[in-house]
Amino acid sequence: MMMNESLLNYRVAATPVSARIRARLKRDGARFHANDNIADYIEAGEMDALLDEVSERMEGVLESLVIDTANDHNSRETARRVAKMYLREVFGGRYVAAPPVTEFPNAAQLNELMIIGPISVRSACSHHLCPVMGKVWIGVMPNRHSNLIGLSKYARLAGWIMSRPQIQEEAVVQLAELLEEKVKPDGLAVIMEADHFCMQWRGVKDNDARMINSVMRGAFLEDIALRREFLALIKR
Repeated sequence: MMMNESLLNYRVAATPVSARIRARLKRDGARFHANDNIADYIEAGEMDALLDEVSERMEGVLESLVIDTANDHNSRETARRVAKMYLREVFGGRYVAAPPVTEFPNAAQLNELMIIGPISVRSACSHHLCPVMGKVWIGVMPNRHSNLIGLSKYARLAGWIMSRPQIQEEAVVQLAELLEEKVKPDGLAVIMEADHFCMQWRGVKDNDARMINSVMRGAFLEDIALRREFLALIKR
């Protein structure tokens, strides 16, 4: 019995932590696309182990790029720096739970248009992992049953959604769905405008190209006057 337990522990330790996390996701039929959050499937201490694993594999990428990391003082710790950047910053929204948001009842029964923005957001495109840098505007039409959240929480939730490999069209939908769940408004609008370095840094190398897209829900979709008011105010 002791030998079987020791063997099991050895096999677990020998299995890459990424494989263990992936196995849990597949067991539950959970999606783990680039822009999904997988925090619920990461156990205590595994982020440190994942950092070690990504660092080791990134070192292999640098070797395949024929970069002498042993003797080039500028590249010696690059693999670990890149691993930290991806896991804790650029893609951090994949690996941590949503930021805590305190919700307050709409005691004053506010039902007037609220606009939050521009909120600066940073992401990376799923296709080339190049930076996506932009701004987000959020319009909220609350009702007496809506939950009110602090202004800073809109920025925190937007940052959590955007700090993953994203496609802009999907990112604004994810953010809209999250805010609808938290605030429960009559109407919600999200507009994002961003520079995509996959077009500016590579490819066509057009520095002026940018993308603007929007999601309109509820009253913003049904009420043309409200939508025009929102669009006019954010242009100011």
